[in-house]
Amino acid sequence: MSMHLFRDLENVRQELLAMGGLVEEAINKSITALMNRDDSLVAEVLQDEEVIDQKEVDIAENCLKILALHQPVASDLRFVVACMMVNNDLERMADLAVNIAERAEFLTDHEPISIPEDLIDMTATTRQMVKDSLDSLVNEDAALAREIIQRDDEVDETHRLMYETVQDHIRQNPETLDEAVHILSVSRQLERIADHATNIAEEVVFMVEGQIIRHQPDAGEMPSK
Repeated sequence: MSMHLFRDLENVRQELLAMGGLVEEAINKSITALMNRDDSLVAEVLQDEEVIDQKEVDIAENCLKILALHQPVASDLRFVVACMMVNNDLERMADLAVNIAERAEFLTDHEPISIPEDLIDMTATTRQMVKDSLDSLVNEDAALAREIIQRDDEVDETHRLMYETVQDHIRQNPETLDEAVHILSVSRQLERIADHATNIAEEVVFMVEGQIIRHQPDAGEMPSK
């Protein structure tokens, strides 16, 4: 690897990690706004999104420059391809954080509605998945990435249960229909964030092992030796 290629790859890595930190913070702010009925954080999430959107464009352009100027191969090529895919997943996470923040703002302006325990558990699991997906990227840890992939089923199941919980709530409290629908929407946004964290984990496995495991039902299992 030439010194110039190494420098450019490292720059992309650092930019991607900085973007990941901003996205993780935006998700945490949106969830805090929801749980604490604090709409003051909503503006911060919207501001964060503007910065993240610009970083997404910058990283994409830098990855394309690397491909054009250096024509990397093998592990270096996999790294650039994985970075481009992770870049897109992070930007989508930021969009979903904005959606949660907007739901939080609506709920803050209306009569309080209890947050289901399933949703509280779901927020914790999703936040941990996001953190771990970024850690697996930083450390090129395929084993941790596979653990994240397995956890996605847990979030999917909780989201399914949320439909039943919200339906029961609406039957008993029809006057809170709008609020309940917004709670269910938050569950959907969290489920999609977990999907993107899973995508990042799959991209880490590809980057480290050169194996494409997306759409494989046993993707989270460790490869047999």
